[in-house]
This record gives sequence, C-alpha cells and structure tokens, in this order.
Amino acid sequence: MYKQMIIIRNDLNMFVGKKCVQSCHACLGAYQKSQKTITKKWSEEGQKKVVLEVNSEKEIINLFELAKREKIACFLVQDAGLTELEPGTITALGIGPDEEEKIDKITRNLKLLK
Repeated sequence: MYKQMIIIRNDLNMFVGKKCVQSCHACLGAYQKSQKTITKKWSEEGQKKVVLEVNSEKEIINLFELAKREKIACFLVQDAGLTELEPGTITALGIGPDEEEKIDKITRNLKLLK
C-alpha cells in the first residue's frame, strides 16, 4: 500500500485557506519528484493522503532531512510572501507517495492537523 503525507507548520497560525494552499503545494511538489512507477500504483489505490502538523521550523526541516536520507520523494514549501507570511517562510512538507512502511517510520509520532 502507498500513501502521501502532508505536514503543515501549525506554529505559524496561518488561516485555514492558507494551510489548504500550502498543502496543495506540498502535495504537488512531492508528487512531481516521485518515481512514475510509484505514482501509478498510488493512483490505482486511490491516492491516500494524510495531513499532519508540527509546531516548529526545526521539526519540519528534520522530517525533510529524514525523508531525503530514506530516499523518499519530498518537497519543502517556502512561501512567496504575497499574503500572510514573510518571503521564504517554510510552511509545509510533502512526503511521498511511497510505501506506507517507509513513510510511517518518519511520521508515526505526528498528530493529525486540527
């Protein structure tokens, strides 16, 4: 089974719409970096996604580094700064799609986004 994880920085107090947009950036960015054989299988299974939260830039960067080390496609979102945040603010992370076991090793202790 395959899935994709989207991680949002909850400490930035972004409006709900902003969080949604950043989630989309993370989803598409990680998808575009994924191997086609994996994205095909993921699509056939229904494109499972889970949105999680972290509470600091340090946490999200650590997850990004872990995903890269495990050779899982990932994409770190940096905001353009056109609305709520300063340019370059790290807001979200997309991990995968990839095999659930591989992704769960990195994200199992995170909470669902509220």
